[in-house]
Amino acid sequence: MTVQKSSISLSIAIFVGIFIAVLLLYLPATNQHNAYAQLSSPNNNNKTLFTTGSATTQVKPDKVTVSLGVETTNTKAKAALAANSELMDKIINALKIAGVKENETSTSSFTITPNRDYTIDKSQGRLIGFTVSNSIEIDSNNVNKTSEWIDTAVSSGANNVNSIYFSLSDKKLDDIKKQLLNEAIENAKEKADIAASALGLKIVGIRTVTIDQPTPIFTGPTSYGAQSLKTEAFAPSTPIMTGQQEISQSVNIVYLMG
Repeated sequence: MTVQKSSISLSIAIFVGIFIAVLLLYLPATNQHNAYAQLSSPNNNNKTLFTTGSATTQVKPDKVTVSLGVETTNTKAKAALAANSELMDKIINALKIAGVKENETSTSSFTITPNRDYTIDKSQGRLIGFTVSNSIEIDSNNVNKTSEWIDTAVSSGANNVNSIYFSLSDKKLDDIKKQLLNEAIENAKEKADIAASALGLKIVGIRTVTIDQPTPIFTGPTSYGAQSLKTEAFAPSTPIMTGQQEISQSVNIVYLMG
């Protein structure tokens, strides 16, 4: 009885040893996918193999959101508002001529703020004027026009460029998710096949599949000072680069082996 138990223990030790050796040899070659495998239960009737597969890609964004606006100041609120409205109308018309569609623009913020001088009246401050701020947002798939639109807006009177944000459209992101999911599943299956083959077993089924949420890594909003964007007629176009955005997808699969 003791000899039989020792024999079983030795078989299990050899089995696990071979499995670990296979993983140590194989995993360094899979650093791009961060996949690993784990064997559970030495019982021949219930052997499972846990694998994690992942896939990553970098893509150029196909959507841009630009926030820009006008800020005007005057001793009278009505005068500050009139000046602001005139400049904003000029900017919007110029952007339309430059190719911005009407359904791609919307008002993102509008404020009228009193200006007070607290050096004169330290308790409440003396009212010395008003500042009107009006910002619009351009949301477009025409990313190649970003630089031209900023130059057009600034030359037409915009003195605030709040942010520029590049991202992926819903359709492009959905297509990439599907592609990465297929690649991640293939990655996990490849690891399972190699590990099972090295152990003298075969994949006979799947117990569970867990799909993680894809993780897009975006370049966040980029702010630009209005003064640095003001250009003369002879100045070169404002350099705006979309860059690359990384998206990753991973899956966890528990395979049945026999």
